[in-house]
Amino acid sequence: MFDDVRQVTEALCGQQYIPTDEISTVVFLAGKLGKPLLTEGPAGVGKTELAKAWSGASNMPLIRLQCYEGLDENKALYEWEYAKQMLYTQLLRDKLSDLLASADTLRQAADRLGDEDDVFFSERFLLARPLLAALLSDEPVVLLIDEIDRADAEFEAFLLEILSDFQVSIPELGTVEARHHPTVVLTSNNTRELSEALKRRCLYLFVDYPTHEAELNIVKMRVPELSEKLARQTVDVVQGMRRMDLKKNPSVSETIDWAKALVMLNADSIDEKTLETTLTVLLKHESDVQKARRQIMRGGSDDSYRGRGRGSRSEWN
Repeated sequence: MFDDVRQVTEALCGQQYIPTDEISTVVFLAGKLGKPLLTEGPAGVGKTELAKAWSGASNMPLIRLQCYEGLDENKALYEWEYAKQMLYTQLLRDKLSDLLASADTLRQAADRLGDEDDVFFSERFLLARPLLAALLSDEPVVLLIDEIDRADAEFEAFLLEILSDFQVSIPELGTVEARHHPTVVLTSNNTRELSEALKRRCLYLFVDYPTHEAELNIVKMRVPELSEKLARQTVDVVQGMRRMDLKKNPSVSETIDWAKALVMLNADSIDEKTLETTLTVLLKHESDVQKARRQIMRGGSDDSYRGRGRGSRSEWN
């Protein structure tokens, strides 16, 4: 694991993830304390990417559980393969007959059969889902529980045992403890309030949209073929759009997609036509597209949308 915060920053940057000082510090502490990390913030600011980068930086496999409404413990933990168990029983029927044939009483036969429980109730009949796979892994892993706020409160309560003791109760087997404590990252888009019990078990990190300079650095790293001038214009426009009270602000991943699109179009500047014809790369709601187009028309006297640097007041304000 990492020896200090500086190592965390360097390792995450090596995975093309540019962390703030707060992100590096909290990741370092989560690793040292062995506590789950709960990351909250708007959609598309890099919460999931942080877990992926942490996995790559620490050379641990990533196991991902995508949460959704209606997710329950059976879908997240394991599936018991009853058909395989029945087939196994049928194949061993003759052996069972030999085992029980010499029993003098029903009690003796039941005791002999009970001694063989491990044959019929074992991990060989478990189909591990992400949570159990993380606990049973032969090597340390990063367990990403993505968008926990989309799951029901009942499932959130079920997670408490895993997050506290890194163990889970399975009726057929009893209590299963983790072979290695997984590094757990939970993400939330704040669609609902999470319980205090869950938050108490985690270190907390709020990830917001990056600053102008941070996002510019991200674009330069992810789309190195983009010119300095165009990269700055790209970030200027996106940062301005986030001040427009849109239904859904452009995410960092959409900024990167737009930058790649500009490269593919061989654009040398972001003029009115280029911006209008590529708006849907950034905006995914028609009402947002129309609002942005009205803004373009108001600022359309300029030939291009020139960057003015961090903190500037652009046409998009």
